[in-house]
Amino acid sequence: MKPLNILLNPVGSAGDVHPFVGLAAALKARGHEVKVLTNEYFRPLAEKMGLEFVPLGSREEFETVLRDPNAWHPRKALDVIFKAVIEKLLPQTVETLSRLHQPGRTVVVASTLALGARVAQEALSIPTVSVHLAPGIFRSSYEVPVFDGLGFMRWLPRFAKDLVWRLIDAAFVDPSTAPAINRYRATLGLKPVRRILHHWWHSPLRVLGLFPAWFGPPQPDWPEQTLLTGFPMFDERDVHAPDPALEAFMAEGDKPFVFTPGSAMLQGHKFFAAAAEACRILNRRGILLTRFEEQIPRELPPGVRHFAYVPLSRLLSRCAAMVYHGGIGTCAQTLAAGVPHLVMPMAHDQHDNAARLARLGVGDSLAPGKFTADHLARKLKALMDNRDMPGRCWEIARRMEQERPLERSCEIIEQCAGDLAPAR
Repeated sequence: MKPLNILLNPVGSAGDVHPFVGLAAALKARGHEVKVLTNEYFRPLAEKMGLEFVPLGSREEFETVLRDPNAWHPRKALDVIFKAVIEKLLPQTVETLSRLHQPGRTVVVASTLALGARVAQEALSIPTVSVHLAPGIFRSSYEVPVFDGLGFMRWLPRFAKDLVWRLIDAAFVDPSTAPAINRYRATLGLKPVRRILHHWWHSPLRVLGLFPAWFGPPQPDWPEQTLLTGFPMFDERDVHAPDPALEAFMAEGDKPFVFTPGSAMLQGHKFFAAAAEACRILNRRGILLTRFEEQIPRELPPGVRHFAYVPLSRLLSRCAAMVYHGGIGTCAQTLAAGVPHLVMPMAHDQHDNAARLARLGVGDSLAPGKFTADHLARKLKALMDNRDMPGRCWEIARRMEQERPLERSCEIIEQCAGDLAPAR
């Protein structure tokens, strides 16, 4: 086929951007013209990968969101994130896509929070593929995603679940999102929309779920245009040389535990303090991962080391367990490595990911309020004493080796070229 002009628009942290960078590299390798449109913070990564970069939002704006502790609050996070996305990015995204659009050649590939791309799809008739990285993004009244405070929904009949979703939209979601979106839509001559997270943020043309069906089985009320392709296993391995200090540490003793509260976390002081102390209690080695060194305790027990960044695909298969926030990117890398998970879910899709891991029998979770050294040590000991879990972890890792998510995703995106769907 003729080369396409493919514009990839991820919005979020590294866990949101990494899959799109991997997808962009795969599309470029297939001969397409590819541009990555995201925050200036990620320019170095895109350029190291040889990808054309178009900035949307400044590094300072990105870091402002990182510094906001409410970005990790189970009920306040939505408002923080949507204000950053809607108020700052909506007009800029639409204007940029309008400038880069080549009718008949362009396909936009947009992440969950790339709401400007959805508006541009309707205003400019640009073929757009919505990409969701985790099954918790898809609302359902069959298997309800797990969110903090909504556990009761699983026991309700389906009509009652539908009603709860409507109430959530009317009372919380739409008041935070719809006014700004609709004010801007009006300037483009577009009709107002409602129930933003229920159906509007899914492209009516095509929705890609970048996770496998065994992790998030499709539900009858998911958008009918949804296809699942699997986890896109990309990290920064190809642009980071091996760290001699890490290799020396790994050779010094037994398999360490790995701890990270996520690439975007700046409020992880208690997390890392508990992690270091749990390693001391268990007399086990540990690796603390964060680019923000100020979160690390000044004095660490013997056998516990801090590293700013290590590509997880290079590390995890040599470790005893992964302790993390439940982000889907880290989740996928840990599944591929075949090691147990211990998740401290805080917000977004993290509670749902943790619940799915527990159902698969490959991990456990520990609530933030109970994330103390003693509780953490007990949970880690239980994981290590579980004789069945290693086999289940290994089985899933082997299954993932057979999947080809990036190739399949590229094929689906190519099929959308020149294809228009009516706006909803």
